[in-house]
Amino acid sequence: MLTKLYLAAEETPSPVLPHTSEIIIGFVAFVALLFVMWKFAVPRFEAAYKERTEKIEGGIDKAEKLQAQAEENLQKYKDLLADANAAAARIRDDARIEAEQIREELRIQAQEEATRIVAQGRNQLEAQRAQIVAELRAELGRTAVELASRIVGESLEDEARRRGTVDRFLEELDSVSAPAKK
Repeated sequence: MLTKLYLAAEETPSPVLPHTSEIIIGFVAFVALLFVMWKFAVPRFEAAYKERTEKIEGGIDKAEKLQAQAEENLQKYKDLLADANAAAARIRDDARIEAEQIREELRIQAQEEATRIVAQGRNQLEAQRAQIVAELRAELGRTAVELASRIVGESLEDEARRRGTVDRFLEELDSVSAPAKK
């Protein structure tokens, strides 16, 4: 029985192993498919891969260029900012110097104005003093002539005599007051 089963098993095709003709047809079909794939599909895949690689590399190159340009622009911006800060500092310093000059000019003008006002006041005082002295001399002269007329008992109305007397009296008064001023 066993032998019969074994013989029967040899005559029936194996469910695991295909027939030799199927293996040959499958192999020929696989080689044909492989050839078609190699001839048509692989070059297209390669072209697509190459194109994609070029795009990626181009994108990387573009990104690197943009990064370099951004760094260059950043450096330019920093330089411009430093120049602007330096210019602002220069302008502040110039403004301080100019303010100092204006302040000094105003101080000098104020001093000159004060000096002018003081000089003008002194001149006015001197003029008033001279006027008062002249008025006092005239008044003193009249008073002295009147007093002398009373003492002497005669009229000193004569103009020439009166002036001579008054002038002598004032000269004596000036000579007496001159040493006192020193």
